[in-house]
Amino acid sequence: MTFPSPGGIFAAVERRCADGDPTPPLRLFDGSQPSGTPLTPAQARRLLYDRSACPETRTALWRQIAERVHMDSDGRHDWPTAVLWLGLPGLRRAAFKITSRLGAEREDVEAELATCYLEALAAVDPHDADPGRTVLRSACTRAWTVWRTAYLERAVDDVDGAGGTPVAADCEDLWQADYDPPPGTHGLSATLRITVPAHRVEGVRLGALARAWGLADTAAGVGYSGRGRQVATLSLRRAGRT
Repeated sequence: MTFPSPGGIFAAVERRCADGDPTPPLRLFDGSQPSGTPLTPAQARRLLYDRSACPETRTALWRQIAERVHMDSDGRHDWPTAVLWLGLPGLRRAAFKITSRLGAEREDVEAELATCYLEALAAVDPHDADPGRTVLRSACTRAWTVWRTAYLERAVDDVDGAGGTPVAADCEDLWQADYDPPPGTHGLSATLRITVPAHRVEGVRLGALARAWGLADTAAGVGYSGRGRQVATLSLRRAGRT
């Protein structure tokens, strides 16, 4: 499937499937007809997300949708696109939360959700009692995992604000740590200065501070014993004092 990009993939699918009626149609098995009653995609989508509808009815519809995800898109059997259209109401909430909370691009998030949804639908267990819930939960969980990982690995310019907690302005309540690599060290050689609130450095223990900022391995031995090579110097003082 290839879609135009303006508005994101969800909007493109909505436009493409607004008046679509792919064949063979989905069928509602409510006992009125042995072969079932044909449903338009719009009727099927309303039933899929209607919590007052019979659970067995929704389960039967999701199983039919899982079968149609394998159909080729040839203009007449355009089920792969329609299958995604049927899943959009269950994916939109996750897309909004990921973009708003993690600052991800909407187009990228929607593409990831669409991919995860189609993959989960193609692998659905035919004996699953609630395939719709399984598919949507799997797709949203996988997308969240992808973007949480990307968020944790993001680059930031404001190191002080990277932890999300602003540092108070009162210097008497702050402690400052300076990390100095030894002379001639390759890479970052400038002093790394980190300021944290005093209540976050209980007992002002140097080891605790080093662990909190990921320096435990590097600054395992602050004192230079004369054996081996010096790896760093770590000093601790109240902020504002030299």
